[in-house]
Amino acid sequence: MRASPAGATRALTAAAVLLACAAGTRAQSLVTTLSTDLVPILSNFTGERIAVFGVVEPGAAPRPKAGWDVVVTVRGPRGAVTVRRKESWGPLWLNLDQRRYIAIPAFISVLSNRPLDLIAQAEVRDDLRLGIEPLIPSQTAARAANDPRFREALQRLREKQGLFSESAEQVRFISPNVFQAQIDLPGTAPLGNYDVEVALFSDGARVTKSNLGFRVTKTAAEQWVADVAHQNSILYGIATALIAVLVGWLASLVFRRD
Repeated sequence: MRASPAGATRALTAAAVLLACAAGTRAQSLVTTLSTDLVPILSNFTGERIAVFGVVEPGAAPRPKAGWDVVVTVRGPRGAVTVRRKESWGPLWLNLDQRRYIAIPAFISVLSNRPLDLIAQAEVRDDLRLGIEPLIPSQTAARAANDPRFREALQRLREKQGLFSESAEQVRFISPNVFQAQIDLPGTAPLGNYDVEVALFSDGARVTKSNLGFRVTKTAAEQWVADVAHQNSILYGIATALIAVLVGWLASLVFRRD
């Protein structure tokens, strides 16, 4: 994971602007911003860290004695996914059952200042869809009796890939009313639009929320190569083969022994 000097500068600038806005605006109870709204994918991309800054206006609501709670939920682009279950059939392993889930976020990250079960009760978490499991919609096929196993498998696989995560230590209060969170995108982060929801809690109830977003996209060169590969697959394959032959021929000249 990397955090470039330019990104750090943007983060500090965003925090300063955020504080200025909070000082001059009383219509909002929660003011939030991101260190960037665009993550470019380069050939050496290994991940990115995005900072979330937030300010709770002092006069918006009484501050609880135990302090505020903040939950940041990040959801990536949605798509369909099929989870298959393999079983041994003699010497072979076959896919004997499967479940297909629709509109599953390809990336989910839930960040908070303490564990979710200490922030809100289970009924509130389910109603507000706090956590990874509530964000995975149930499969509604006729054979959905065994659906929990497939849901658990889907969550486990995505967690191993670094695409699903929960952290109770990624939201930090800089002062009683100012907080910061870190969104860690892995190198395998899918392209597309990401939604960021920042929810403010007081004594187990949600006071307010703020919605932000950013986009993960390829840069001009990488996007051009990807477009060519999809739109002219045959020419792209021929060009790739010719380049490989050329590189091999040049290598044979360089390392040729007389």
